[in-house]
Amino acid sequence: MKRLVIAGAIVAALALGWFAYGWYGSSSVEKPTAFTVPDGATLTSVAGKLEEDGLIGSKSGFLLRAKILGSGDPVQKGEFEIPAGASAATILDTLQHGMTIRRFVTVPEGLPSIMVYERLMAEPLLTGPIPVPEEGTVLPDTYDFERGEPRVRVLARMQAAMKSYLAEAWSKRKPGIAVSTPQETVTLASIVEKETGVASERRMVAGLYSNRVKQGMPLQADPTIIYPITKGKPLGRRIRQSEIAAVNGYNTYTMSGLPNGPITNPGRESIAAVLDPAPTQALYMVANGKGGHVFGNTLAEHNENVRKWFEIRRARGELD
Repeated sequence: MKRLVIAGAIVAALALGWFAYGWYGSSSVEKPTAFTVPDGATLTSVAGKLEEDGLIGSKSGFLLRAKILGSGDPVQKGEFEIPAGASAATILDTLQHGMTIRRFVTVPEGLPSIMVYERLMAEPLLTGPIPVPEEGTVLPDTYDFERGEPRVRVLARMQAAMKSYLAEAWSKRKPGIAVSTPQETVTLASIVEKETGVASERRMVAGLYSNRVKQGMPLQADPTIIYPITKGKPLGRRIRQSEIAAVNGYNTYTMSGLPNGPITNPGRESIAAVLDPAPTQALYMVANGKGGHVFGNTLAEHNENVRKWFEIRRARGELD
């Protein structure tokens, strides 16, 4: 009788060990694997998908062990990474309490809205259509998203970020600036964004264009010629004389003041530069051959700066 009791205890211990190992022991998952829990999924449906994907050995065994040894918390919606060798316990805990996989899409400073649209539409892990956003309504930044998230929701976050930042920046604007509304701020900032890629120049460029706005001078910004032609995409060639002479709501060579609206999505620094421009008398600028610009207060200074720029280009063999 004693031997039977001992034998029974051994069998029970082995069964318990087998049962526990099936929950806590490492699995055959060879590498980290993405697993998606759809909205409204139950533990039963998730267990079936886990078995189908080869992440667990048995749906019924997983559900039984989860009921006895696991947490009663519901599984979360989203995409999760199942670690290599993860036990059934780890898999359930990941789906109940783990962080979802976050993916990212970046909008660089100065990316026009048509290209924001194309970037979002080209992301295969997003879903659903979006319109081309209104120019200047997207704040350049890196945004995270989940697999299967609607594009319209990601775009809404981008636009909400611009609205929030613009309101904060506007509240800190310096007195005497050239713009009178947040919308005008974005419009002028979009020109600053396109006219210089040198961060240290932004306030100076903003100061120059602010001076021109205040004096009623044409801004004469080449990117405003290009915008009606390409909607902000690269032109891919030199601007034609007919395009310089074109009369429309954006060409700042044939009009005074600001164009009808932004010509791209400006970043935080360009917006901040317009709201706190450098104190300067400059009205002119020309390339310096090093990626930046030389600024001039008078037309005579500008002409001399242009002459020097042409000398640089001749020395490079760019001009005859």
